[in-house]
Amino acid sequence: MNIDSIKNGYVIDHITAGRGMELYTLLGLDRLDCSVAIIKNAQSAKYGRKDIIKIDGETNVNLDLLGYFDPNITINVIKNGERISKGHPELPERLVGVLTCKNPRCITTTEQELPQIFKLTDKKTHEYRCIYCETKVSRS
Repeated sequence: MNIDSIKNGYVIDHITAGRGMELYTLLGLDRLDCSVAIIKNAQSAKYGRKDIIKIDGETNVNLDLLGYFDPNITINVIKNGERISKGHPELPERLVGVLTCKNPRCITTTEQELPQIFKLTDKKTHEYRCIYCETKVSRS
């Protein structure tokens, strides 16, 4: 398999094996005009197997939600063919348009033009609550 290196963009590494396509959809990468490579079930000395996403191009991808999606992800920023930074995302304080409130009495059920907004309430358990009705969502 031959996947070209990227000149400017991101390499999202150490995605839990089998979850790369889910992250691809969540980030809206299908709507980009640049090259995107998804590598599934790659060998990993640290995790056994992993998925990798390479994005070749300057984008406005919401990388904040990566911390919510998978805490083991590594984000590499590439400029002019060189990695300029590497890091792990933190849990975002707010998630907008990522989760859907499951409370049938929540105002977002009847007022569908309202954005689905959740705030981080417990970092240890990855617990988020709807800002409108306080319904909790946990990501283990």
